[in-house]
Amino acid sequence: MTGRDAENAPHVPVLLEEVVTAMAVREGETAVDGTFGAGGYTSALLRVGAGRVIAFDRDPDAIEAARSLVPDPRLMLVEERFSQMDRVLVERGIGLVDAITLDIGVSSMQLDRADRGFSFSADGPLDMRMEKSGPTAADFLNEADEAEIARILREYGEEPRARAIARAIVANRPIERTGELAAIVRRAVGYRTGQKSDPATRTFQAIRIHLNAELDELEGGLAAAERSLKPGGRLAVVTFHSLEDRIVKRFFRERSGATPAGSRHRPVIVKGPAPTFEKVAKPVGPSEAEIARNPRSRSARLRSAVRTGAPAWQLSGQKSAGGKK
Repeated sequence: MTGRDAENAPHVPVLLEEVVTAMAVREGETAVDGTFGAGGYTSALLRVGAGRVIAFDRDPDAIEAARSLVPDPRLMLVEERFSQMDRVLVERGIGLVDAITLDIGVSSMQLDRADRGFSFSADGPLDMRMEKSGPTAADFLNEADEAEIARILREYGEEPRARAIARAIVANRPIERTGELAAIVRRAVGYRTGQKSDPATRTFQAIRIHLNAELDELEGGLAAAERSLKPGGRLAVVTFHSLEDRIVKRFFRERSGATPAGSRHRPVIVKGPAPTFEKVAKPVGPSEAEIARNPRSRSARLRSAVRTGAPAWQLSGQKSAGGKK
């Protein structure tokens, strides 16, 4: 989600029809919405006849808003990270479910509130915490050294001018406001008003991903979904940039047994556990009509697959379903 047009778009669930189709929830089935946000996917799942939807969100503001927005007895709201869904489902006596969706990244509700500090479209405190607890973005930028800031910008923002931006950030500390940070980044890279994209976008993305451990959460969430789905269950994941999409693509490739075999140039890969997913669908992007309605959908990509009956992969240091990692 990049650019000023994205910052001003309304609350619209991305690839809604495509996600609902991929989840294929039948009447009476149990589904998980791992990223409730404004409730777009959850509401659609209830409309198509889901018997129960367990909706997760790590943001306490989203959960509080949901209590009045969706007063449906079939809805269970959980203020928790989606990487913990398997533990929560076991603890609440729900067990395995029929379908799961994850919509990765920051929500419209978070972007559009200046006081949350996720966006530079309106000046606000430099916060960016999804759970509203722990160190803020200002804390990180004002305490980390230049090399660490540059690494974060390069790794999570794919920022080619990471070192120059990090140097400028350190030279202008303390930084407390989103407007301050955006202005520092623009000066550091020689941004001119009217350019197609604002370079501050990559810096804000990188800091947000780092602060909320979003890529680790995605990897944990995919594994938790694998442990939480029944045989034949459907997993649909929407991503918004290449870092996220590569993680999902790799997960489905590995878990479906589609990892490339060895060749004379590469050693043969030792056969791993049985595939836990099949029917991996080709990635789906938004139509031109959807992009016109909702500019934030421009970079969205949906990947989906169907759970097999094979046991979930046991990773190093991981406990069985329901156990903490």
